[in-house]
Amino acid sequence: MAGTAEVRCEIKDINLADEGKLRIEWAEREMPVLRAIRERFTEEKPLAGLRLVACAHVTTETANLARALKAAGADAVLIASNPLSTQDDVAAALVKHYGIPVYAIKGESIETYVSHVRTALDHKPQLIIDDGSDVVATMVQERPELIKDIIGTTEETTTGIVRLKAMLRDGVLSFPAIAVNDAQTKHFFDNRYGTGQSTLDGVIRATNILLAGKTVVTVGYGWCGKGVAMRARGLGANVIVTEINPIKALEASMDGFRVMPIGQAAPLGDIFITVTGNRHVIDTPHFGAMKSGAIVCNSGHFDLELNLVGLKSISTDVRTLRPFVEEYKMHNGRSIIVLGEGRLVNLAAAEGHPASVMDMSFANQALSAEYLVKNNGKLEAKIHVLPEEVDNEIARLKLSAMNVSIDELTPEMVEYMNSWQSGT
Repeated sequence: MAGTAEVRCEIKDINLADEGKLRIEWAEREMPVLRAIRERFTEEKPLAGLRLVACAHVTTETANLARALKAAGADAVLIASNPLSTQDDVAAALVKHYGIPVYAIKGESIETYVSHVRTALDHKPQLIIDDGSDVVATMVQERPELIKDIIGTTEETTTGIVRLKAMLRDGVLSFPAIAVNDAQTKHFFDNRYGTGQSTLDGVIRATNILLAGKTVVTVGYGWCGKGVAMRARGLGANVIVTEINPIKALEASMDGFRVMPIGQAAPLGDIFITVTGNRHVIDTPHFGAMKSGAIVCNSGHFDLELNLVGLKSISTDVRTLRPFVEEYKMHNGRSIIVLGEGRLVNLAAAEGHPASVMDMSFANQALSAEYLVKNNGKLEAKIHVLPEEVDNEIARLKLSAMNVSIDELTPEMVEYMNSWQSGT
């Protein structure tokens, strides 16, 4: 759909809007922190009149972030950060019921995805909320004249922060960026609990297999990998971890997982899940060594973690067995099952993170945008972490919503912590 008379958009079907609105409202029940922020934003309008582009997975949770940004007064445009992660009913609801321009269609081609990034840049943003840094990277490469108006950008993914660091090293990041992914209320919870649950949800929805007794190979043991490994073990799987970082490998080993190189794990695994943010961590020789029927998927941001071009080069046929399930028949007679075209399996085959987890992540995004505006002209052109007091406030709001109370320091404790004279 090219658009409506009232709101610019490119979505699948505006008639899905009512269904999407109900699901957005359902997600909001589990997002009390973001709701509180939206209510404050409604009164204070901290982003009044500012042009904002948000590149994110167009889900029910993202819709509630978009509502908060609009309540803050932002002139916002939303595009998808992944061709397979859009929920079409949500996109329609944002256009029809909330008046937010959306350019996102589930299953859109790479060409359409790129065109949506360029359409977003036509909005001439002053603030960018990015998920993978595609908007920022495209602007730097293709639209550098827009940089002068940029107040800053926020980035929610490990992959995007890696790209921002590369831009900083190359001297092309000339405005401040907030590494939302590095906030404690983001990576401790979103990456570990959100990715852990939603990834296995995607695997199960796509395949309907029993994980108990299976050997699950988790490629990468960052916060996402920890979550996947923990949840897979909780469902009865035997878990192998592969890593390149000796400290993370040591941690995985002491957490009770088998640790080995991917080349050794390839013949052993029944299910392989990549969560590294790097390229071709499962490569052509690894596919060739896997047992027939091995299931392979990715839960990292981009679809480059699996070398599917290499897999296709050693295959004689590819066929679709179920939605988001493709079988590659290899020359050696074995078959490999790929889920979600190698894209984020938790969003391709399921609904992504639970709303209660995204409540904190998107609270970080909303408050990071506000922080950039409040400190416009004061922040260096580098990658910043959201201040600790903001991180702690998000945690306090979440605890309050969960009816959880914690202790406070007594005056005596404060005095002891701030004194060097007191010893044992």
